[in-house]
Amino acid sequence: MDIGVLGATGLIGRAVVAEGLRRGHRVTALTRDPARVPAQGGGATWRVADAGDVEGAARAVAGLDVMVDAIAPGGDIPDQIAHAHVLPDTARALLKALELHPATRLFVIGGGGSLESAPGVRVLDDEEGFARILTDVLHVPAAYRAVALAHAEVLDLCRLSDRNWTYLSPSAGRIEPGERTGRYRVGGDQVLPPVEGAGDISTQDLAVAVLDEIETPRHVQRRFTAGY
Repeated sequence: MDIGVLGATGLIGRAVVAEGLRRGHRVTALTRDPARVPAQGGGATWRVADAGDVEGAARAVAGLDVMVDAIAPGGDIPDQIAHAHVLPDTARALLKALELHPATRLFVIGGGGSLESAPGVRVLDDEEGFARILTDVLHVPAAYRAVALAHAEVLDLCRLSDRNWTYLSPSAGRIEPGERTGRYRVGGDQVLPPVEGAGDISTQDLAVAVLDEIETPRHVQRRFTAGY
């Protein structure tokens, strides 16, 4: 398939590019910053693209079977908090652009804060508890909740759309490079119950979950979660 990856220079984006190439797909790696395009593409086709408006998004998705949205609102935590609006802004542009390219599927890699801790209760709705998760587990400021809310807004935008979309919420704390085991658990809208000895899913195995879903769609117009 022809797969595009927005945010291809980020940790998760790089892993998705690598997994797509590993499986023999044609991967277009997209970044907003021309300075971050590598000298050696590693098999991917690299393009500079800004999908923050409908025109740019339409150019980015043209000719693709799937567009993976793996963007982050900034390179560091202060920038991510300040520019969290980039997440829903990009989602709006992509969903609108897909009206011109209805055969293209949108795959959003979002946040886990919108997962439910109980039916109808999102993890981020418990502000005090979520603040402890941010500071004690993720080691980011409590103000990072703005980014979680922006990810949640993207999910809402998808759910209001009639486009062909899938949204993945990692059921984990920190997502960092690690081992590619090819094994993971899948759930729906609720946080996966903990398993003794299981840690946070690696970027490599999250990418495996992404490509598995792309190749065999099971969550069309739905959110799902993946974790160990």
